[in-house]
Amino acid sequence: MAESSFSTSDLARIEEQLAATDQLLERSYPGDDGTRQPVHTVYVPADRFTPHLAAEWGAQALATAEAHGALEKLGALLGQDADLAAAVASRVKAKLASEPIEDLRLDFEDGYGDRGDEAEDADAVAAANTVAAAVAAGTAPPFIGIRFKCFEAPTRARGLKTLDLFVSTLAAAGELPAGLVLTLPKVTTVAQVQAMDFAVSRLEEVHGLPAGRLRFEVQVETPQLILGPEGTSPVAQLPHVVPGRVSALHYGTYDYSASLQISAEYQSMEHPVADFAKEVMQLAVAGTGIRLSDGSTNIIPVGDAVEDAWKLHGRLVRRSLERGYYQGWDLHPAQLPSRFAATYAFYREGLPAAAARLRNYVERTEGGVMDEPATARALAAFVLRGVQCGAVGTDEVQALAGVELSQLTALAHPRLAHSTSK
Repeated sequence: MAESSFSTSDLARIEEQLAATDQLLERSYPGDDGTRQPVHTVYVPADRFTPHLAAEWGAQALATAEAHGALEKLGALLGQDADLAAAVASRVKAKLASEPIEDLRLDFEDGYGDRGDEAEDADAVAAANTVAAAVAAGTAPPFIGIRFKCFEAPTRARGLKTLDLFVSTLAAAGELPAGLVLTLPKVTTVAQVQAMDFAVSRLEEVHGLPAGRLRFEVQVETPQLILGPEGTSPVAQLPHVVPGRVSALHYGTYDYSASLQISAEYQSMEHPVADFAKEVMQLAVAGTGIRLSDGSTNIIPVGDAVEDAWKLHGRLVRRSLERGYYQGWDLHPAQLPSRFAATYAFYREGLPAAAARLRNYVERTEGGVMDEPATARALAAFVLRGVQCGAVGTDEVQALAGVELSQLTALAHPRLAHSTSK
């Protein structure tokens, strides 16, 4: 063995110099944990939730599709050829019947308003009991929770009270739902997120929950979170000031656009100010394991504008997916068909090429593209997302890529696979 130019003390010095970097990467950049990410979040006023709401939305979505030429016609409206439209339509129909809402937020903020403390107290307790009943009955979406009022001075106490009542009532009813999600809206400063970290830590202590059990989403709806008064980006600090606590960043289309004086006619998920904010968010959480969600469109498929609204929604969903935003908001049952149709088409269109490149990588076969490990991870993650949302089947992946689900997951998240094998 050739003698090293570096002495033992040289190597020790380098190790010492990089110890803080190693700690930072280990603590703050763990990567995605490989669990399923919902393709959308549905918001409804908290007092309107019932254990059957998801099924009712699915039925309304299917009825709207049938009234406008069925799901195959929707596929054609979104630019899908006949074969793709047929394959997507059958899967969307099954999805709307079995799991029409993947992620549901019972809203105590803008969608609920100010109804007085007595009414909101009662609704917070009722919402928790209804969620517990839906989870027990198996009718709740896999991800479910509340959005409470923001931590600005006028609504802070009210938001904390609703958060407390909801979580405490759920805890008293038994084990918390596995897919429980809490959403903190209209965040402007890092301090508000630190305050939320303290609040959920106290709830964990009071109810004997494991530390870190209560994670939360941050809604990015203000310019102050993108660019702070010191010229820095507060949103980039969030993963590091409360490590492991923030589960996702959700872009708020209309609050953010309005705060930048964009007139109502031009407020959109694809406005340049939206793209800039979302690119900053993307950079801020890269490698941290924090998920991203795009916002919503308020152009709803109802009345005489159903088909135009579907085409707009489908295009915006596709646009988000192409830009690495795999989740968005839906505001109405009639948006579910275009959400799932556009999402499923995205994964099904991309599957053959991604699977072929993945097979070549796994089998070390030379092809027209020489993919590096990072690209192989991206290919595997793309295919895995398609499986998790129901766009493609594991049998298709096995046939095209030659990998089982466990191997696909390991390829998409090698660091996770390595840690679990220890």
